[in-house]
Amino acid sequence: MYYNDRVLKTKPHLITRSLIPENQETPIHFLEDSETPSTMTFRRNHFIYPDISIQAYFLTITGSVKTPVILHYNQITSMPSQTVTALVECSGNKRAYFEPKVFGEQWTEGAISQGTWKGVPLSYLLSFTGINEGAREIVFLGGDSGEKKGLHVHFERSLPLEKALVSNVIVAWEHNQKPLSPKHGFPFRLIVPGWYGMASVKWLKTIRVIDTQFSGPFQTDDYVYYPFMDQDKDSVPVTSNHVNSVIQQPLDRQILKPGQHEVTGIAWTGEGIITSVEISLDNGATWKSASLQNNPHKYQWMKWSYSHVFERNNEYTIKIRAFDSNGHSQPNKAFWNRKGYGYNEISQIIIQIE
Repeated sequence: MYYNDRVLKTKPHLITRSLIPENQETPIHFLEDSETPSTMTFRRNHFIYPDISIQAYFLTITGSVKTPVILHYNQITSMPSQTVTALVECSGNKRAYFEPKVFGEQWTEGAISQGTWKGVPLSYLLSFTGINEGAREIVFLGGDSGEKKGLHVHFERSLPLEKALVSNVIVAWEHNQKPLSPKHGFPFRLIVPGWYGMASVKWLKTIRVIDTQFSGPFQTDDYVYYPFMDQDKDSVPVTSNHVNSVIQQPLDRQILKPGQHEVTGIAWTGEGIITSVEISLDNGATWKSASLQNNPHKYQWMKWSYSHVFERNNEYTIKIRAFDSNGHSQPNKAFWNRKGYGYNEISQIIIQIE
């Protein structure tokens, strides 16, 4: 927006998907830097925000361990720390695009953010307690709770032992060099790089080691791929992020002047790095390589761009597909599942040139 030759900066706002509980996504074209500000980081909740104070807060590590412990906030924040820059994406990101439609928060493309998280490695915490032989999973209980199918439950999920003990899985207390905000997990949040956001449990209160398979409602009911509308066969759990991308500029259905324009966006994946991004300006008939704008880093998005001279009186269907180091790429058709997780169909916009 221009006025008297001065650029008037517009402050972006989150897009509300629901108010109680609060669920808001980021306008995707504002994701420019490697760190999304806390105020612009998407918010995903199943229940209302918990009321937690540092004075009354303790983190309990219990279950199939040699020495259970109860730790105060100050004890944990004084431990050796690690910093991880990683994206967090809701597994329901882009759910609004599934056909046939599915129930759930109708996220478009902005249920994703990237930040720098500081905390203590989970493996370091568990080195104090020890883990009993035969341990199988680690369960993480958050401070948020409410009604689900007539029962009062906490948000609670598990990780298999081999994933939980990876060095970059941390119990974080800082986000972008500041204490975690109350809306993003204060005082502690589990960060699990490479997995969808449901694994990064917020308001972490209890860590419990178990020697069985956990079956809480947010583990075996929600966050499961159900391929069929009316039956549960062939279901598999939601885990790592799918390779994916978005087009940030131009906007879908935008009208542009003829001439040279930059098509830009971001691409990301779970357990790997983005190796290439391809663009089609003719609805997928031909593909060309887009330019990658930053060095590849595992668990972080890749910015990409492509410059093209667009001709007058034309309509362009622009498609984008990303490829990663594990041989995965975006499919022509997303894998439909009845709860609407993991949408990663080839990204597409249509623009018109006057």
